[in-house]
Amino acid sequence: MAITIYGIKNCDTMKKARAWLDKKGAAYAFHDYKASGIEKAKLEGWVKKAGWEALLNRAGTTFRKLSEKEKEDITEKKAIALMLSQPSMIKRPVLELRGGKLLIGFKPEEYRKAV
Repeated sequence: MAITIYGIKNCDTMKKARAWLDKKGAAYAFHDYKASGIEKAKLEGWVKKAGWEALLNRAGTTFRKLSEKEKEDITEKKAIALMLSQPSMIKRPVLELRGGKLLIGFKPEEYRKAV
């Protein structure tokens, strides 16, 4: 499979991204990291490619529920630990394409160029 989409099944943005892929007839695998988790090595690879700042979902309710102390002084190591412990803190979707290319979030114009 050339495309894997990572996210959470019931997320509205995920639903839009999957509907877009379905409409285009793109074959893809879906990885629900709320149900299946995310491997540390996979997440670290994404961080190397895209940066932890691009992957950490600071706008989501899971992040907002953290204490102020937990939100302070976030480093790459701390961000990875947060995302591993609570995968819903990973922005979604993460679209992994052939050759390891990543798209983070759902922007139809970026999908159009890449898929």
